[in-house]
Amino acid sequence: MNILEHIIANKKKEIERHQEAFSIERLLETEQINRHTISMRKTLQESETGIIAEFKRKSPSKGWIHPNAQIKDTIPAYEKAGASASSILTDEMFFGGTPGDLCQARKMVNMPLLRKEFIIDEYQIYQAKAMGADAILLIAAAISTQECNRFVQLAHQLGLEVLLELHDEAELCYIENSDTDMVGINNRDLTSFETDINRSFEMIKKLPPQKLCISESGISDPKTVKELKAVGFRGFLMGENFMKHELPGCALSAFIKQLKI
Repeated sequence: MNILEHIIANKKKEIERHQEAFSIERLLETEQINRHTISMRKTLQESETGIIAEFKRKSPSKGWIHPNAQIKDTIPAYEKAGASASSILTDEMFFGGTPGDLCQARKMVNMPLLRKEFIIDEYQIYQAKAMGADAILLIAAAISTQECNRFVQLAHQLGLEVLLELHDEAELCYIENSDTDMVGINNRDLTSFETDINRSFEMIKKLPPQKLCISESGISDPKTVKELKAVGFRGFLMGENFMKHELPGCALSAFIKQLKI
């Protein structure tokens, strides 16, 4: 199995465990269920930088990046530094995250929060709302077009926005009948986890001009962000570039200063 297949196989077992601990009925009783969410799309449209600063402790390709990273030290610092939004990894085995990370982050900041997860079941969408997420990630490579449409509809019913992640031309069919709020181009191949920033430059030419586009992964240079913005991207999802530093918030602050030069 490739890396994505390993992640999905484990995710199915994880969902079963979570459902045993918290049924959908219990999730619907949480305080966050009726919370009015913050529009990530609108925030990115109005943002000067469009930086979506990610919180992740490790990755399948690099191993541990920042094993002792704490939400309380990182997410408020991201917001203070000028992040437009933050992406929180909630996968434990491969990324070192937990659902509790997002719950904690929600109590500490007012910027939009994206649940970064491999969503393959409706249950995870209810989970995301209960955690306090404003948006969810759907990965085309992990679901069928029918599942994508169903998940988008449920997310919208719960007041969540959807970032649909594509990687290549074969996945363009996912946006044909989907009312997704944002489209992300992942520069990382999820089967091998190799990155190629040119993926974004190639794919945006094939996307409808009205779609709000986000470039994901492999971005480490302010010059690259400027070039991506010039071709139409409004959001830039960056994690490792900040998380490899002892103080990710300071790293983001320095990056944004360079971006404004």
